Amino acid sequence: MEPVSNETPQHRLIINRHRKNAQYFVEDLGNGVTLEMVAIPGGTFLMGSPDTEERHRESESPQHEVTVKSFFMGKYPVTQAQWQAVASLPQINQELNPNPSRFKGADRPVEQVSWYDAVEFCARLSQLSKRPYRLPSEAEWEYACRAGTTTPFHFGETISTELANYHGNYTYGKGVKGEYRGETSPVGSFEVANEFGLYDMHGNVWEWCADSWHGDYKGAPEDGSAWIEEGKDENENSYRLLRGGSWFNSPGCRSASRNYGHPGDRFSYLVGFRVVCAVAWTL
Repeated sequence: MEPVSNETPQHRLIINRHRKNAQYFVEDLGNGVTLEMVAIPGGTFLMGSPDTEERHRESESPQHEVTVKSFFMGKYPVTQAQWQAVASLPQINQELNPNPSRFKGADRPVEQVSWYDAVEFCARLSQLSKRPYRLPSEAEWEYACRAGTTTPFHFGETISTELANYHGNYTYGKGVKGEYRGETSPVGSFEVANEFGLYDMHGNVWEWCADSWHGDYKGAPEDGSAWIEEGKDENENSYRLLRGGSWFNSPGCRSASRNYGHPGDRFSYLVGFRVVCAVAWTL
């Protein structure tokens, strides 16, 4: 494998190739715990879903073109081992519970973490690495999930429990019923990555995004940035975006599916997150 390097003001990133020709770097969190970050190339895509897509909701309209700059994204949702490593770092704005999850396992996704907790995690990780970690914007999340596809799921027109962890007693499209696991699964269990090399984008845990919740895409930014309008509508903007579906939800966890939660809620064992790192890179 031939590494590709990129200079940043603080670090020299070494980006290695793996299958699907994805580029990535590995962040060392200490004590043998690492965080794999996959390079997502910039591009333009159609965000949202068409009226004809099964389980389409008005909140996914209108479809609109968004141009996204390149960035790095966590290969998996943040695991409990990664959470514990970062929770042990010096506090920035608030305390973090080192072991908040209901379904225990070092390689399972962390859950029962609030949006504010996830933001604190990013702040501590940024201080450790001297790189700018944050939550993804909703546009970045959908762009990364689709990985160039326009189908309801990045792997096609339907979904099965052999591909993702969701409520298998229900079906989508021409899919069939499958296993209902009733809990989270270790990240990467299904060994099915999208074309960018990301895992678990459908199901397992909902993932926090940076954006405030808006009921549709009218007036949404077209540059891939997070849509945050503090104070414009206190009722609407008091919620934050969730993407990706969970182990508990039906197979409507499409690339365009949207949900929301109160940013202070720590009690949902359906909700986790993954991080992005906004540094430039070249192939």
